[in-house]
Amino acid sequence: MAPPPPTPPLPPGLVVVQPLRRRHCAACRRGPQPLLVVEEGRPRCLDCADLGHLVFLPRGDTALTRRSREASVLSAVVVRFDRRHGRYERQGVLVEEEALALAEERCLADAEARRRRRARDARRRAVQDLRFTEAFAGEIRRLFPGCPAGRAQAIAAHASLRGSGRVGRSAAGRALSTEAVTAAVRASVRHRETAYDRLLMEGVPRPEARRRIADGVESVLRSWRLPEAA
Repeated sequence: MAPPPPTPPLPPGLVVVQPLRRRHCAACRRGPQPLLVVEEGRPRCLDCADLGHLVFLPRGDTALTRRSREASVLSAVVVRFDRRHGRYERQGVLVEEEALALAEERCLADAEARRRRRARDARRRAVQDLRFTEAFAGEIRRLFPGCPAGRAQAIAAHASLRGSGRVGRSAAGRALSTEAVTAAVRASVRHRETAYDRLLMEGVPRPEARRRIADGVESVLRSWRLPEAA
């Protein structure tokens, strides 16, 4: 049976190890230790390695880790050996407690700034959406002057809802093309002025249901194209 492959060397720099087995400090004999520093091939606890004043910051928050290390005069990378992959993998860092507190404050300030920016962006998008919906409704009224009062606004709001994937959010819809605007009106008429929804509930296949109500839809559209039908 072949011997197991040798454990790869530790990464360069100041490195602290999370041992896989119960290990004691070779200097003070205390243990088992959750974290060890290997000096000259012998394990030492953090106190004996003069790192006991540092605090552990688990991996996961890149900004917090970077800022903590920048603010910390002394820091170390914490690793653990992964038998499956045959390498040491990073688990976090050890940094000075004051540096971690400072980094947390800076990250919180950034988070608040991001929150305010998101709020500004949301207000800006809301204004843009409102303007677009008004423009879409205006185009409906231009193409269908006989559309009932308030109906054009409702159709525009439905078709142009952000993230809906409806025709108003398509490239043609954003360009207010006649085809896209007419498609939005036709869809609304199909559901509101015909028996289309009832046919679907009765199990009529969608293509057949559309065929049955097509004449009714076109009749409504023709009447809405006439101003006197309002």
